[in-house]
Amino acid sequence: MHISDAITNRRSIRKFTDRPVTREDIENVLAAAALAPNHRLTEPWRFYVMGPEARYSYGVVLGDRKARKLTDPDAIRKLRESVGEEHRARPSMIAVATTLHDDPEIREEDYAAVMMAIQNLTLSALELGLGTHIRTGAILASDECRAAIGVPADQRLVATIALGEPAELPPTRPRTPATEHTSWLP
Repeated sequence: MHISDAITNRRSIRKFTDRPVTREDIENVLAAAALAPNHRLTEPWRFYVMGPEARYSYGVVLGDRKARKLTDPDAIRKLRESVGEEHRARPSMIAVATTLHDDPEIREEDYAAVMMAIQNLTLSALELGLGTHIRTGAILASDECRAAIGVPADQRLVATIALGEPAELPPTRPRTPATEHTSWLP
């Protein structure tokens, strides 16, 4: 697969088949991630391959967050449990964190490097016939989320990535051409 094809064809996959993801496939996508550009070679990425119980625990935390607007205790319990089970059933999930350097400039460079590592991971997965779905957001900074995944306090959780064989491919979503976001300077 040409890299331009991988970039063009990558999608966020929301539904996966039940086919397990092999340890070898996970190790291959992580090896690709660790080759991301990294300004000072700090190699700030940390990967957490989440087994079924870790996926469930993360899902329960996510379910709690989704249930904040609910008032019925039974509805809250059902939502927590269903989101937890939904995540346990995923073929594989990887949490990606970055180390937290004392120097704010290096910390920012490290965060950027981790995001490039995530891009390498997703494109490598596509080459293996796997799909990914990247989740970021405020929940990742919560103590409950960090505890569910096992991320220590000296790291910032950047994203969780669901990984598996796509059950369906969503259609391409329209994007604004790069020319509309480009300025050519003298």
